[in-house]
Amino acid sequence: MGNTRRESALTKSIQSGLLREPDKCKKKVWGRFLAFFTVRRIKLVRFELELFARLRKEIWKFDEDEYKASFRTSGQPPLKMMGDMGYSGSTFFSSLDGHFVIKSLPRHFEHTFFQADLLEPYYYYMRDHPDSVLVWITDYILSPYVTLGTLFGCTPAHHIVMENILLGKDEDPNGAQWETYDLKPIDYFYPERDLIPEPLVSEETLNKLADTFNDKLHLWKKDYDAFMQSLEADTKFLGEANAVDYSLFLVRMPASSEPAILGRHSPWREGLPSADGKWKYRAVILDFFWARHKFHAQALSGAVQTFNVVGRKGPMSITTTAGEYREKFLTMVREMIQVQQ
Repeated sequence: MGNTRRESALTKSIQSGLLREPDKCKKKVWGRFLAFFTVRRIKLVRFELELFARLRKEIWKFDEDEYKASFRTSGQPPLKMMGDMGYSGSTFFSSLDGHFVIKSLPRHFEHTFFQADLLEPYYYYMRDHPDSVLVWITDYILSPYVTLGTLFGCTPAHHIVMENILLGKDEDPNGAQWETYDLKPIDYFYPERDLIPEPLVSEETLNKLADTFNDKLHLWKKDYDAFMQSLEADTKFLGEANAVDYSLFLVRMPASSEPAILGRHSPWREGLPSADGKWKYRAVILDFFWARHKFHAQALSGAVQTFNVVGRKGPMSITTTAGEYREKFLTMVREMIQVQQ
C-alpha cells in the first residue's frame, strides 16, 4: 500500500510539473520553509523550458498540443508504472498513450552531469545532427526546493522525459513478436552484476544489465554506412563529454509491422527494413549519464581495485576511459552486423 501511495504521489507530481509554468512555482521564504517538510507530493518544474521546446518543435517536429495531451488525463492515473528496471535505482513510467517514457535520475552524479555538463552541448549537438541515434530527451523536470522526501531518498527530484522507442508495439498485431536488446560491450566487468550473489536477485533482473544479441543485423551497404557514420559521430560527442557505460537499445520486429512514429521521420526510428526482408530494426543510444570524471565512478574504481576484482575480471565499463569504451562499443556494433551489397 505504501508503494502504491508513493507511486500515485510521484505520478501526480510529474504530471503537474510537465503541465505547470515554472514561474507559478516560485515561493517566498515561508513557502520554501513549508515545502521543506514535503515527503511524497513534491513540487516539480520544467528546467530549460525554451531549450526543450526548440528541440521538440524545431528539430524533432513534434506537435506541441499533442505532446502536452500525452500528459493530460481525466479520471485516470496520469502515468503507468513500468515495473522493475534493475539496479540503477531509477523509477520508470510511461504516458498513458505510450508515447513517452519518464525516467528518474536519483543518483547525484547522474543528474548533476546531465544538468551541468551535458545538457547544453546535447542541445547544440542534436540541433546540428537531427538524425542522431541518441535518444530524444524531450523534457527535464526537477524540484526547485529541498524537501525531506528528496533528502531521505523517498521521492526522486530529477526526471527526464524521453521518446518511447517501443511506440506502436501494443497496437501492432505482431506486437508479441517484437524483441528488445539492451546492448553493451560484453567483455567488461559490471560490479552491479558480478559482485552481487546470485541468490539475492532474479535471473530476469540480472539479464537486464546487459543483453546478448545472438544473431546478425542484416543491412544493405548504404544503410550500414549511414548507421555507422551516425554512431561514430554520436559516440565521439559522448566521448568528448567523458561519458561511459551507455548502451545500444535495439528493437527487432517482423517486417510486416507498421508501427506509429511521432515527430521527425528517420530510418532507425520508423523501423529500418532488413536486407533479408525478415525484420525491421529500431535503435537508440541510451543511458549516457555516467561521466568518467565524476567522483562516484572514481571512488568505485578504487574500491574495486582494492579488492583486486579488476585484475581477475577485466576492466569495468564505468571506470574505463571514454575513448576505450567508445572503441569497444563501436566494435560490438560492427561485429553484430552482416553487410549485404
